[in-house]
Amino acid sequence: MKKVAIITGASRGIGAATAQLLAKQGYAVCINYYQAKERAEKLATAINQAHGQAIAVQANMALESDILNLFEITDKKLGPITTLINNAGTNGGICEVEHITAHCLQTVFATNVFGAILASREAIKRMKQQNSGNIVNISSEAAKFGGTKMAHYASSKAALNTLTIATAREVAAYNIRVNAISPGVIDTEMHQASPPERVAALINSLPMKRMGKAVEVAELIAWLVSDSAAYISGTIIPITGAR
Repeated sequence: MKKVAIITGASRGIGAATAQLLAKQGYAVCINYYQAKERAEKLATAINQAHGQAIAVQANMALESDILNLFEITDKKLGPITTLINNAGTNGGICEVEHITAHCLQTVFATNVFGAILASREAIKRMKQQNSGNIVNISSEAAKFGGTKMAHYASSKAALNTLTIATAREVAAYNIRVNAISPGVIDTEMHQASPPERVAALINSLPMKRMGKAVEVAELIAWLVSDSAAYISGTIIPITGAR
């Protein structure tokens, strides 16, 4: 069976690293992006030039119509999906609870929770027909410790964890596995954009004295969707460097 993966929010960071790694492992990959068209298309071109197969598809994962379109394009250009990586997300910014607005909540949950549920719905429809499939949700350790002035974001990731467990139990009989990865501090653009002194203090607080790498998260994702993890489903795996 041809291996086809949709990776949401894949123009950079963990999503991009996962797209590159899965393509090397023989997956045809759909690189979803929201606004970073040039970056996503550049990544797809690089994969194709390396004799892989990739397409870049724009979709706002907060909109059901965009999600439906994303899957329809993937069906036509790559074939039935076998793997979904729900990576797209937004943190809503640092905000104390007493200042959280309804708009902020709607924005964060629309992408992080509703988008992941709707994408999973569309994937499962297709995976049931094949009696197999994999879904990996990208959560966050903030779901456990509450984040720092980011209760809205932490709550959305906690919802994603529960979605993982509930969905896994529901679709297990169809040989569809659903898992989540819960990264700690990963070296992505979000951290790179922080003031140097904040980055230095953050690194000093980590047991390994370094941030995790996006490719290290991608390696875990690739293992989870492989046959080597065939009996693993409904689990949330931290990748935190002992933090």
